[in-house]
Amino acid sequence: MSKAVNIFWFRRDLRLDDNIALYKALNDELPVLPIFIFDSEILHKLPKDDARVTFIHNTLQNIRQILRKKYNSSLAIYFGKPETVYRKLIDDYAIKTVYTNHDYEPYATERDHRIKQLLEQHHIHFKSYKDQVVFEKNEIVKNDGNPYVVYTPYMRKWKEAFKTLDFELFPSENHLNKLIKDTLLPNLSLSDIGFEQSDQTIATYKVNSSLIQNYETTRNFPSKDATSRLGPHLRFGTVSVRKMVKKAISETNEVFWQELIWREFFMQILWHFPHTSKDSFKPKYDRILWRTNENDFKAWCEGKTGYPLVDAGMRQLNATGFMHNRVRMLVASFLCKHLLIDWRWGEAYFAEKLHDYEMASNVGNWQWASGSGVDAAPYFRIFNPTTQIQKFDKDLVYIKKWVPDFQELTYPQPIVDHKAARERCLNVYKSALNKVF
Repeated sequence: MSKAVNIFWFRRDLRLDDNIALYKALNDELPVLPIFIFDSEILHKLPKDDARVTFIHNTLQNIRQILRKKYNSSLAIYFGKPETVYRKLIDDYAIKTVYTNHDYEPYATERDHRIKQLLEQHHIHFKSYKDQVVFEKNEIVKNDGNPYVVYTPYMRKWKEAFKTLDFELFPSENHLNKLIKDTLLPNLSLSDIGFEQSDQTIATYKVNSSLIQNYETTRNFPSKDATSRLGPHLRFGTVSVRKMVKKAISETNEVFWQELIWREFFMQILWHFPHTSKDSFKPKYDRILWRTNENDFKAWCEGKTGYPLVDAGMRQLNATGFMHNRVRMLVASFLCKHLLIDWRWGEAYFAEKLHDYEMASNVGNWQWASGSGVDAAPYFRIFNPTTQIQKFDKDLVYIKKWVPDFQELTYPQPIVDHKAARERCLNVYKSALNKVF
């Protein structure tokens, strides 16, 4: 007879502590089988040395090791389409309930709907919980029930709601003895899923009192090691967002706290307006006649535009999977407004390269840069890539690190003149936005 279990499905919550769905599963009466599925529908689109896949695999192996040594348990790792994996699990176990945490991206919500239907056919419950945000979906909306599409009033409402929130942690780490007693659960190597070890590593996050207290004065200077590197860890859930919010509040730094709220702002935008994953939030911006100049795009991708701060950012991204946020704004603006290349091209390139890629933030910030999104920069705001150096890298420390050839004869001439590109951008945008249909 099949062993009766509940399943906990790891997704974007790769940690054993303060994990809501894991906590709920462990407080049910049956032993808990923890699983992770390398989704072939997602993986087939990625480069074979993707650093994020290596990071996920390493994290899962660490979890397996902890569970094996301390709890005589393990973690079952599968590869394939989630429905196929669940059909096998249904054959192998007498499953009462599958516990997991919400994922808000369009593909994930559609996948979860299919899995729930499959489970219901076999009289298995599917329970999903809010874990990767403090507030989700319709929890922070205007008084009339409509979603906020401007950050500042959203942020204010978020903070007001937080004051009355029964804010607690969920100590799943204290109940791991309820996991299934089996150290021989299926495992997979990177090569088993068609991948290889990446040369890039995802940096450990740094959230200490000094960084938070100095955040406002240091965060805009790319030569300083003054950002938290939290992005990938929030993306994959190796850190609890609740613990990070508690830390930010304890240090009473509004700016650092508000960066966490920005993340939730974009996540609720994507949930309310899923079409923005592919189309502009402001439809009229999809009338813009973008230049599909592949040579200019290639120069931008490779960090060979002839503008040192733009090139430094792109070379840092290509080499490390990270780019400083101030520079991200500049390179995105440069692609959309100087080169008049569709924001979707840049968004897709960042999606492939960034370790901290998260659809909601990536799409939101690219549409902000192009002027086409919620709370966007006005289309006539065009960063000057030369004066930005004076503001944020006047001693050229960042540029010298990533573009050591910037004063050499071999360094490319600017691929576009700033003044001419600015005028062209203004004319193209005006023409598109003033069209009457």
